[in-house]
Amino acid sequence: MRTTLVIIAAAGAMAAGVGFAQSGPEVLKAKGCLNCHEMDKKKVGPAYKDVAAKYKDDKKAEAMLVDKIKEGKGHPKIAASDAELKAAVQTVLSTK
Repeated sequence: MRTTLVIIAAAGAMAAGVGFAQSGPEVLKAKGCLNCHEMDKKKVGPAYKDVAAKYKDDKKAEAMLVDKIKEGKGHPKIAASDAELKAAVQTVLSTK
């Protein structure tokens, strides 16, 4: 009985749009970011290590980059939740 209730609750949460957040690397892969970016070399877009170096000491970088990607300002607009975008940007900014 308890297992059935857990399954029903999980299905209800997913139907309501509440899902499990993906990790940053999963978001980068799932949203196609790796088609234009690589960790350590420039492709169509800059290498993630170069982005991380550019914004190394900028406390506002995370919020600015999330907004830029969410709104399509100087970067193609990506359809993702705020949590997914934040996870992806945190991964990029932590690249060494």
